[in-house]
Amino acid sequence: MWLLAVSVPLLPAIVMASRRYHVKLSRLCHRALGWVLRLLRGGVCVRSTHAFVFSNCTHGKVDSVLETFDLYAQTHPSLSIGPEIGEALDAVVKRVRPSRVLELGTHCGYSSVRLLRLLPPVGRLITVEMDPLTAELGEEIILVSGFKHNQFQVLTSSSAEAIPALPSLLEPDVSEGFSLVLMDHDPLLYLADLQALEREQLLCRSGCSVVLIDRKRRAGGLTEILDHVRARLESCCVRTELPFIVEIFYHEC
Repeated sequence: MWLLAVSVPLLPAIVMASRRYHVKLSRLCHRALGWVLRLLRGGVCVRSTHAFVFSNCTHGKVDSVLETFDLYAQTHPSLSIGPEIGEALDAVVKRVRPSRVLELGTHCGYSSVRLLRLLPPVGRLITVEMDPLTAELGEEIILVSGFKHNQFQVLTSSSAEAIPALPSLLEPDVSEGFSLVLMDHDPLLYLADLQALEREQLLCRSGCSVVLIDRKRRAGGLTEILDHVRARLESCCVRTELPFIVEIFYHEC
């Protein structure tokens, strides 16, 4: 009763506030619900993808792991880039012949495996994944494929937190930076992360290719990226531009 007695005098103010902030509150709730649903769906996808690949591939066989990923994607939603984008990525890796690669967005480990299989024996991959579950399951798939921990490292972190910490991970060869960077996380973060890599001088002085995966055909932040590149033609340029993949080449950092 006492709560009702206290609330009644405040009722007009509550009604006015609710009317005033109804739209903002509704938008906030909608965004929060969308975030939760995306998180839940992503978790289910990662768990089911991992279980299928782990159970059906031949352990230690890279080609079997990739083929099992593709088999799963034929009948289920999947976060893997698939063979079409994968072949375009392969072409870049074979041309660049990188020794040190940075990947932003591990997902289920598909692209990590695809990259590692084309690196030289002394090559190294650092892959960054924000979600702990996804990072853990992706790392297990990489190990199932036959790769060792001295060939790769999984960082469970946001890209914004990981990039400033990368120089310490590259010592004593930090001046060499990365010769290939793959961005396949949130396209809205691409520009900020690219600028952070530039500030940290992590783009290889002798030439670095930054590959951007565009799953929604420019639905995200690639337009801003291209404007950024066009304003810096003295140091970088667009080398490859396909429907789902863009390659930016840094020839001077």
